[in-house]
This record gives sequence, C-alpha cells and structure tokens, in this order.
Amino acid sequence: MALACSRQGTTLVSRRFTSFSPRRVWVCPRGSKGGVTRIVRMSGGEAKHTIDAEGLPYAPEKLERKKDVSWKDFSGVDLRAGRILRVEDFPQMRKPSYKLEVDFGPVVGKLWTSAQVTNYSKEELLGRMVVGTINLGKKKLPTGFISEFLVMGALNPDGTVKLLQLPGDTLEGSCVM
Repeated sequence: MALACSRQGTTLVSRRFTSFSPRRVWVCPRGSKGGVTRIVRMSGGEAKHTIDAEGLPYAPEKLERKKDVSWKDFSGVDLRAGRILRVEDFPQMRKPSYKLEVDFGPVVGKLWTSAQVTNYSKEELLGRMVVGTINLGKKKLPTGFISEFLVMGALNPDGTVKLLQLPGDTLEGSCVM
C-alpha cells in the first residue's frame, strides 16, 4: 500500500490507496517545516523516483518488504553487466540526469538510458561497470529520448542513487544473478 496525499481546500491531507490514476500528480507534506515534495504516479501504479533530503523517502525502516516472486518470474528478468562508454548531460529533463551509453557485450550490444545519477561526475562514470535490466522494453521519455534499459542502483534514504558495483574485470554482457 502506498502513501499519497490529496488537496482538500488549502489543506493537504494524507490518504492510503492501492490503485493509481494515470499521470496524476500528488502534492504531499514534507517534514515539520511545511515544505512539499511532488510525487508523480504513473499508470500501472509505479512511482517516479524523488530526491528528498528532509523526508528521506527511501530510509530502510520506511520500506515495506515486497511479496515473494517465483524463481520463474525472477529468472525472466535479464540483468547484465555493461561498461559505460559515454555520458552526456540531459538538461531537458525536469530532474538532473545524464544520458548513458552502455556496452552490454557482443550479443546485446550498446544501449542508451537516462539516469538520475548526477551525484557522480562524468569522469567517475566513464568506463565504470554497471548492472542493467535490459528486457523491460523501451520507454520514450517526454523529451523524445528512448531509454532502452534500467541501470540498477541502491537508493540512499534521501533518494540519491548508488550504482551497483561490479569488479572491473567483469566481462561486458555477463549475466547478473
């Protein structure tokens, strides 16, 4: 169950819900200082990533354990090792992001994604081995850019992303289990 908020008059009121309206924007209270953070809900019940240094939305104690999945379902997710070849600024995005080109080896090849990993410098990212989920389908962003995979990382309590690390001698295209 996710926590969202709705506006009643001028007061923000929390409510819990299990289904989401497509492309609905919820404005929620944040912290004791009365600031607000926007959480955008997309169709399918997914929440877009948010960074909130005061509210710490991804603090481990706030995250509910997800339901178990079968091995068959999990093994259908294609996680691969890839090396970042190119990093470009992506100023058209609402949140600070980079465009990343990653080489996933001879079978998959080079794929592009957009990632909110500007807590890393471009120099730190170039040549880095990352884990990518490559079979989630392509996603067209509002800017027209096509994201071809999801780069994997752990979310710090404030929402900044810490990319999963692989040894530098891992081969591009290696399966990650």
